[in-house]
Amino acid sequence: MTKKINAYFGISKSNRIHFDKEIKILIKCLQKYGIDLLVFVDKYDFKIEQEKEMMEVAFKEIDFCDLVIVELSKKAIGVGVEVGYAKAKNKPIIYIKKKDTAYSTTVGGSSDYKIEYSNLEELRLEMDEVLNALI
Repeated sequence: MTKKINAYFGISKSNRIHFDKEIKILIKCLQKYGIDLLVFVDKYDFKIEQEKEMMEVAFKEIDFCDLVIVELSKKAIGVGVEVGYAKAKNKPIIYIKKKDTAYSTTVGGSSDYKIEYSNLEELRLEMDEVLNALI
């Protein structure tokens, strides 16, 4: 039996509400390769005063995952911290963002793969290409 592959998905809580369709596409793409997607902001809900616990849990989840996918169409410091941690742990990092949004040179420079998309079909096709190269 082959080991299940797990992916960590980092996105800002404020941007998450605008990203339902894209996450459904990502889940379908990843499932074809036997990869489960953990959307951190969907699984956990921390209060402001729980910031240390939140980051400890995020780092443990990244440790458990085989690859990290981040969405940064809207910049988010927390997602950048997750990328830095994943890079230090030698996890493959996929950076996705909508075309015509700000590019994060820090995250781009730390990522192994970059996907810029203008529609859901383009996201699906580019994610398939990345996963074919990665798996």
